[in-house]
Amino acid sequence: MKEDRQLLVLTHLSQLVTLIIGFGSLILPLILWLTQKDKVYQMDAHGKTIVNFQLSLVVLYIVCVPLILLFGLGLLGWLVLGLISVIYPIINAIKANNGENPTYPFSYNFIN
Repeated sequence: MKEDRQLLVLTHLSQLVTLIIGFGSLILPLILWLTQKDKVYQMDAHGKTIVNFQLSLVVLYIVCVPLILLFGLGLLGWLVLGLISVIYPIINAIKANNGENPTYPFSYNFIN
């Protein structure tokens, strides 16, 4: 296994592809993780963390939909989740470049 911090950084930043093409924040990191988890040191841990975060975001966005009817709280939730989904991949890309472990808020362990 080789250490490839640039690929780890790219995997974290690949979540931001949604800002460019409108989708792919789960698909692209999932592909990178599945194809590289046995080849790159720490890719399995980082990939699981990213996929868990993206799946958590999907669930939380869905939870926000009915909350829109409740005084518009869902819109506030969407705004917060949108900011988190942009800021934390950048923070964790920097952490990955420094050899630190990533942490994502509101992330549930769907994949262990």
